[in-house]
Amino acid sequence: MEYVERLPVPGLAGVVRTVWIQRTGATPHVHRHLPTGGVEIHFPLGGRPQLLGPLTGPAIEVIPAHTTLVGVRFHPGTAPPLPAVLDDLVDQHLSLADLWGHTTDRLVEAMAQAATPERALLYLQAHLLNEFRRTERVDPLVQEAVLALMPWQPTSIDGLATHLALSASQLRRRCLQTVGTTPKVLQRTLRFQGFLALAQAGATPSGRSGLDGTAGLAIDAGYADQAHLSRECLRLTGLTPKQLLGGDLDRCACGHDHSASYAPFLARRR
Repeated sequence: MEYVERLPVPGLAGVVRTVWIQRTGATPHVHRHLPTGGVEIHFPLGGRPQLLGPLTGPAIEVIPAHTTLVGVRFHPGTAPPLPAVLDDLVDQHLSLADLWGHTTDRLVEAMAQAATPERALLYLQAHLLNEFRRTERVDPLVQEAVLALMPWQPTSIDGLATHLALSASQLRRRCLQTVGTTPKVLQRTLRFQGFLALAQAGATPSGRSGLDGTAGLAIDAGYADQAHLSRECLRLTGLTPKQLLGGDLDRCACGHDHSASYAPFLARRR
C-alpha cells in the first residue's frame, strides 16, 4: 500500500490540514482511521466518494485491492458545505452523494477522467476552494476555541468560555454544531494528536520530570504520565502507543511519512 501526504493548496491552508493519495496493491488494505477533530473526504477514483464524520474512536475500513484514493482532512470546525450540523455526523461514514447530490456525480466523472491522481486531487481542491469562497463556513469564535484547546497551552473549558464571552453551555452548543464534539472531547483529541505530532516528528522530550522517550513526550503533550497516555491511546485508537507506532517513535507502524500533516500542527507549538 502506497500513501503520500501533502500540504493543501495555499488557498485551503486555513481550513484543510492535509491532503493525500493512497494506492492499494493486489490485496485489500485494512485501514484504521483515528480521531483528528475534523472531518475527511475519501474519494476513490472511479468509485463513490464518502465523508468521514468527526471520530470519537477508531474506525476500521477495508479498502479494496487496486484502488487509488485521494483524500482531504479538514481542521476542526472547518467542514465543507454540508446539509447537517456536525454532531449529526459523528462516527459516521456517509455517501458524499447523499450530502452533495448531483454535484458529486459531476465530481466523480471529472476526477475519473483526470490523467493522474495528482491532477484529480488538484481538481477536488479547486472545487473545495470555490465552495469556501462562495460561502462563509467558519465560526470565528469556534476557531479561536480550537487554537486555545491545542495541547501546547492547557486551558480549562470554563476559562475558555469566559475568554470568548460565552457561557459554558453556549460554547458547548457551538462546538457540537461546527466541530461535532464537546470542547472537552476536542481537547482530548487534540492532545493526542499533539503526542503523535511530537512522536512522528522525532521530537526530543523537554526533560521535564526527568523523563525521556514516550513518557517524556506524553508529559510534553499534556498528559499526567505515560499511563494516562496509554489509557487515552486505547480509547481513541484501540491500540497501545507501542502498537500504534510500531515501537519506533519517528515513524508510524505502516512506515509512511506524515510530516505534511504534523508540521503545521507543530508550528503552533511554542
